[in-house]
Amino acid sequence: MKAAILHAANQPMTIENVDIAKPKAREVLVRTTYAGLCHSDLHFIDGLYPCPLPIVLGHESAGIIEAVGSDVTYVKPGDHVVTCLSVFCGHCSQCTTGHPNLCEDTEVKLLPGAARRLSWNGQVLHQFANLSSFAELMLVHENAVVKIREDMPLDKAAVIGCGVITGAGAVFNTAKVEPGTDVAVIGCGGVGLSAVNGAALAGAGRIIAIDTLQSKLELATKFGATHTINASNVDPVEMVRELTGGGVHYSFEALGQKTTAEQSFKMLRSGGTATIIGMVPYGVKIELHGYDFLRERKIQGSSMGSNRFRVDMPRLIEFYRQGKLHLDHLITGTIKLDQINEGFDALRTAAPVRQLIDFAAG
Repeated sequence: MKAAILHAANQPMTIENVDIAKPKAREVLVRTTYAGLCHSDLHFIDGLYPCPLPIVLGHESAGIIEAVGSDVTYVKPGDHVVTCLSVFCGHCSQCTTGHPNLCEDTEVKLLPGAARRLSWNGQVLHQFANLSSFAELMLVHENAVVKIREDMPLDKAAVIGCGVITGAGAVFNTAKVEPGTDVAVIGCGGVGLSAVNGAALAGAGRIIAIDTLQSKLELATKFGATHTINASNVDPVEMVRELTGGGVHYSFEALGQKTTAEQSFKMLRSGGTATIIGMVPYGVKIELHGYDFLRERKIQGSSMGSNRFRVDMPRLIEFYRQGKLHLDHLITGTIKLDQINEGFDALRTAAPVRQLIDFAAG
């Protein structure tokens, strides 16, 4: 099969013929139909996070089951699925207390460098996030996929698997936004727009979208933003406080930057909660004033929208079918696998929202 291999940070990926193993017990082989280009992948490409090399990146994808190993009962060949990097075991302490996205079972949720499913020129090729969707085929644990209805377009389904669940899930599951409350979202890429959409679905009152690109702010209004702030020429914290009369109940940081993470906390009213969705570069510290915690302001992280993806994904699909989840606006366009480097170059400019690799296009 063809796959995009990252050999070293800050170097272009190469398209190579890669060998993939046959499914073992509880493993499934998925033919990839679409895979999204996500900023999380870009962090590893640009060396902001360490990973074993060489590696096949990619973690936001949808496809069709090609084959199944022994003991697989959840899916069969021909089933349409969305993948999710938060593979779960179902029996560890995190899973059994309602946090399957934080599963601790390393026999199911393999640690980086542990998988031996891919090879290239006789050497181990590392698997990313137990998925590696920048490839024509994925060999994954059956608990890394969720079966979906066949009338759901697979390109729209792919973005649900990471960007949408990460943003909307942070609203629903992590922060548990209440109806009528004020919400601010910093960063209007795919994840941030999904958080805006999630806030609208949750019944938030004011929904303030913040970005430096006017085109993305205009798009945010289609997702449910009631107010927008162009942070290229104003202080977003001051503007949020002015709009809300003191700050928001909930803020969401979807860029992964030190400055914006700190701003998300500063724009809270007393008792408010800031949720960091973006991947702040490895080793970077967020600095806050201790005094601000005396007014019960809180800051927290969110991993993949605190999802229970076999419950959340079908629900999000139903929201899409009802016209409440705006997936069509998320997808900027499609590219071929051999255009992946150009696709990530475009992503660095912050212009596209979500580009998808269309594997049927060659």
